[in-house]
Amino acid sequence: MGKSSLINTLINRKRLVKTSSTPGRTQLINFFLINKELSFVDLPGYGYAKVPASVQKNWGPMIETYLTFRKTLKGVVLIMDIRRIPGKYELDIMDWLYHYNIPAVLVLTKADKLSKTKQINQHLLISKALSIDMNYLILFSAKSRQGKNDVWNAVERLLQENI
Repeated sequence: MGKSSLINTLINRKRLVKTSSTPGRTQLINFFLINKELSFVDLPGYGYAKVPASVQKNWGPMIETYLTFRKTLKGVVLIMDIRRIPGKYELDIMDWLYHYNIPAVLVLTKADKLSKTKQINQHLLISKALSIDMNYLILFSAKSRQGKNDVWNAVERLLQENI
């Protein structure tokens, strides 16, 4: 459960955004208008997608163009699997967002896959790997809805900061 599941959970819809158990099913930029006032945009997650390299290669420029030139963009919700320690790919994305002054909400998904103790340990390890305070990483589970309100609060803060 990744980006699409996060959007579905946030807006209390089961199937607005198509989900798949295979990473990389989102291959285009998909827009979702929420309450006629807010758009969520589901971008391809080209880091760990199970798609041919030739397809994945085109996603980088498409995503970078969207993020760089979208005037109405208020921020990015960057999701990472809590079961993995972020590596160069995640650090590069965060550096890129910082370079372009694009605020990010950092969400660790699939929290339900770990026990509470393992969640705490991974939370700490990931914050160290990213060199950021643990409080900037939101633990989230589409299955249990853990962190749903925290993600919404962070999104609302982004909107308020960018008025």
